[in-house]
Amino acid sequence: MMTPPSIPLAEKLRPTSLDEYLGQDHLVGEGAILRKTIDSGNIPSMILWGPPGVGKTTLASLVARKLKRPFHTLSAISSGVKDVREVIQRAKASGGNSILFIDEIHRFSKSQQDSLLGAVEKGIITLIGATTENPSFEVISPLLSRCQVYILQSLDVKDLKKLLDSGVHRLEKDTGKKIHVSETEALFRISGGDARKLLNALELAVYADENREVNVTNKEVLLVIQQNLAFYDKGGEMHYDVISAFIKSVRGSDPNAAVYYLARMIEGGEDPKFIARRLIILASEDIGNANPNALLLATNCFQAVTMIGMPESRIILSQTTTYLAASAKSNAAYLAIGKAQDLVRKTGDLPVPLAIRNAPTKLMREAGYGKDYKYSHDYDQHFAFQEFMPDDLSGKKLYDPADNARENEMRARLKGLWKDKYGY
Repeated sequence: MMTPPSIPLAEKLRPTSLDEYLGQDHLVGEGAILRKTIDSGNIPSMILWGPPGVGKTTLASLVARKLKRPFHTLSAISSGVKDVREVIQRAKASGGNSILFIDEIHRFSKSQQDSLLGAVEKGIITLIGATTENPSFEVISPLLSRCQVYILQSLDVKDLKKLLDSGVHRLEKDTGKKIHVSETEALFRISGGDARKLLNALELAVYADENREVNVTNKEVLLVIQQNLAFYDKGGEMHYDVISAFIKSVRGSDPNAAVYYLARMIEGGEDPKFIARRLIILASEDIGNANPNALLLATNCFQAVTMIGMPESRIILSQTTTYLAASAKSNAAYLAIGKAQDLVRKTGDLPVPLAIRNAPTKLMREAGYGKDYKYSHDYDQHFAFQEFMPDDLSGKKLYDPADNARENEMRARLKGLWKDKYGY
């Protein structure tokens, strides 16, 4: 197997202008909001939020190039307050027209983010922060309020095909080989909408084949990726694979695998609050009413981790992880809200039954608002049989309790109250 060159294909194909930039048409396409702002020459400080490999870093550099402004970059992993202050001083010296790009800004501590505030507010620097995490949680409010948040999306198949064609053309030029991609499913699945992953996988597949004519197939791609996982992941993609394995192990009720992947994340320096937030989501999405205590424990875990910090937080995370993994599972609440939202999109704003409408004024009461409403607590078992759904949706069941001890009790109670109305 030939060794891929030191400069990755993804870096060679990094666009040099917005016209070459793939994806994010909702932001930088013709007439899009961010494109208009860039073309005006007066951009705000901003946070670019999106998954890895969708072009956050590239977009920041293209903006600086388009506006012909000094461009400074910092990584939140390796930079501190001192580095921030040095950049601010250089920006002042150059006339206060600089762009400061901070990759993984969610990893900056509160004090590090605080050190940016004055320079951003005074316009000494225009901040562009990149994050894969929700900035509402990870960026302090004073800084977030001074930034416009733009959400970047994973590349779609159309963009991935264009990128793949460019990658093949460049590799043919670099290697002198004739390259034919006969199957793309594995490449696209591995990429997950991540341009860097797609090009890394293509490059590995091509260099693994010693022939002058290379046929890229699903089988060959998967084989090469498995054999070269360390190289393929050197850019940090493993972070997302491990958190995925962690969540799926907890969901799959395997506390042993779950605590193993927890250890992988801890040893890799993952933010414990990031892990705790994922556990809160899982407690509701995958356990739900099968064990309501799961959400309480997960929420308390986040609070405890925030107060305690590492290394002791590993114990709290381990307790919560093993408890959630060993718990009964149900995704009934998760499915219910999905069905309900889909129903709302299809049916629109159907009229609320008059009996349960709010009636704060005499006119509303005279119009029948609140008339014949039955106050549940005035009835046996604190329940009165009445219609709560819009007329067109009467009897529509959205919450279907799963088959576990707690939700079977809930199902039995609901059936006893509603009889055959919802089919419980």
